[in-house]
Amino acid sequence: MKTLSLGSKPLTLEDVEAVSTGKLKVKLSADAVKRIKRAHHYLLEKVRSGEVIYGVNTGFGLLSNVKIETRELQQLQVNLLRSHAVGTGEPLPAQRVRSMLLLRAATLIQGHSGVALDTVQALIDLLNHDIIPWIPEQGSVGASGDLSPLAHLALVLIGEGKAYLNGRLVTGAKALKEKGLKPIVLGPKEGLALINGTQFMAALAAHAVLEAEQLIRVANLSGAMTLEALRGTTTAFDARIHEVRPHPGQIEVARNMRDLLGRPRKSEIALSHEGCGKVQDPYSLRCIPQVHGASLETLGFVRSVVEREINSVTDNPLVFPDDGEVLSGGNFHGQILALSMDFLAIAMAEIASISEQRIEKLINPAISDLPAFLMKKSGINSGFMIVQVAAASIVSENKTLCHPASVDTIPTSADKEDHVSMGAWAARKCLKVVENTRRVLSMELLAATQGLDLLSPLKTTEKLEKYKGEIRKKVPYFSEDAPFYEAISEIEAITHRW
Repeated sequence: MKTLSLGSKPLTLEDVEAVSTGKLKVKLSADAVKRIKRAHHYLLEKVRSGEVIYGVNTGFGLLSNVKIETRELQQLQVNLLRSHAVGTGEPLPAQRVRSMLLLRAATLIQGHSGVALDTVQALIDLLNHDIIPWIPEQGSVGASGDLSPLAHLALVLIGEGKAYLNGRLVTGAKALKEKGLKPIVLGPKEGLALINGTQFMAALAAHAVLEAEQLIRVANLSGAMTLEALRGTTTAFDARIHEVRPHPGQIEVARNMRDLLGRPRKSEIALSHEGCGKVQDPYSLRCIPQVHGASLETLGFVRSVVEREINSVTDNPLVFPDDGEVLSGGNFHGQILALSMDFLAIAMAEIASISEQRIEKLINPAISDLPAFLMKKSGINSGFMIVQVAAASIVSENKTLCHPASVDTIPTSADKEDHVSMGAWAARKCLKVVENTRRVLSMELLAATQGLDLLSPLKTTEKLEKYKGEIRKKVPYFSEDAPFYEAISEIEAITHRW
């Protein structure tokens, strides 16, 4: 198996995905080891000198003015992890936990956290031994970082908390023992360094971006199939139209549509209605480049934010050995991720919204010139009537989920932490919008494939026939009503491979 040398180059979202799926092992680069050791040595010297440093030999938050005795420094860090592990709700899926482990290590290797090398190596060991901390998804306001979810992660390092091992939920102590690992002993600041940061929301954001990028491609494909089934015109994708409004996303989507639709070489379906007099199609077809393209550009912005974040130092206080200072700041605040996740959720909700309108056009005989609800014998058969209703319900759900989390805040920690980002919730609901969007696109693909078959023996373009064939290997043509939920689920699974 290939190995990622952490610290030898900036992390990419593709690195995160590869590690999260177990395709890459992780090791610390030589440069990372040097940086970790240097910062740790400097911090220990500061502690020995008796200097008062927030979170190292003081309490936390409102208790930052309480000095902690040297003999109690280890207990201070252990108590911090225990007291902050208050998460509730469903456990985070294994892939996202693995991403959190990687990103937590990635911030500590920068040489500004002051933790021991053994502590960072312990995070890497959990990854490489496939020990998955049990982390409930609720509990973070995304301000002093993702305190609660990261506390659940860190407890396993000290032999507490819970973790999944080969699918079994066991104690942290048992998980370490079965893999021949020992709990770490926390030194000064290490508990705080493990939980101050944005790695819960950043991990979710990384997955949201990667899923959304793949779904834009699926959306272009489903839109192209629908246009062919509706015998629409490809004129709206002419390069000259988009060159005079040169938004990069719009230009890219138009190019992709031309590629899928075989322009200038037309499909049998397109040739069959050549000269029909149709000048333009409804917006849900004609404006695919403008709508999908806008979401694609949004994705580009969000990707740049998330890739910066996963290569950033987000704990507090920060150690600067070269300057001889330990500085307290607010890099743990998740506002930039909260805003980005809200923006991405809106962008993906629009992809679902326009897709649902294309489904409506497919089932509406007044527009499609196809059998009502895509069924030759309608009346006794309701056909795809409720497929569109189900899509509409999901689109409406997305509208509610797109209420921005980032405009909300609630004071915490006795008003010491008086403005919070809600970035964790922004990321969680963004992922739900992305998931919902995949379902709506799967419904459109189901309907568009049915529509194309109703035009048989005429064929669409070679590329679209290929994708249609993949669907037909799992989902049949429907000549009568059936429980369509199984077909939708099958297509949803197929889209993950596109």
